[in-house]
Amino acid sequence: MNVVLYIHGKGGNAEEAEHYKELFPSCEVIGLDYKGWTPWEAGEEISRAIKSLKIRYDKVFLLANSIGAFFSMYANIKDEIAYAYFISPIVNMEKLITDMMGWANVTESELQEKGTIQTDFGEELSWQYLCFVRNNPITWNVATDILYGSKDNLTSIDTVTAFAETHHASLTVMENGEHWFHTEEQMRFLDAWLQKKSVN
Repeated sequence: MNVVLYIHGKGGNAEEAEHYKELFPSCEVIGLDYKGWTPWEAGEEISRAIKSLKIRYDKVFLLANSIGAFFSMYANIKDEIAYAYFISPIVNMEKLITDMMGWANVTESELQEKGTIQTDFGEELSWQYLCFVRNNPITWNVATDILYGSKDNLTSIDTVTAFAETHHASLTVMENGEHWFHTEEQMRFLDAWLQKKSVN
């Protein structure tokens, strides 16, 4: 028996995994309600979950959304995962943080001095977080399919394309798709993508 572990994005939850059960009919589909919100904390939680599943199932597939994909790439799970599916993954956190610093009019020296800064748009900027992603570049060599919306407001097409090429991942782009796949049309596209790409 194989299993799919679903890792939700910001504001999501493990219950979202229910949607994907019919798309992986030959697998168990389980959602993880991780608590950490840094790559070192969440990555450790994901690592423990994957290693636990690996003991009980033949193959473990990863289905991760947005920042959940980013956290998963810091979980040191390349030897435990048979295949990965990323939906709107954050693949260059340094660029996203510096973009948000620009939106908030925050300089690096200000962030370094204060440590953390709360933005008007609800995100907390962290000097520790920025230093971590700079000092720990992503290494990911799991066979991966990526779904990306052309109107993603957090990751540019150039950024996700460069990641896909560097990491030999397959990239599917939905024209007019957003970072958050949630409309009926977007979910139909997502479901069809998974049904086509599923290797289980």
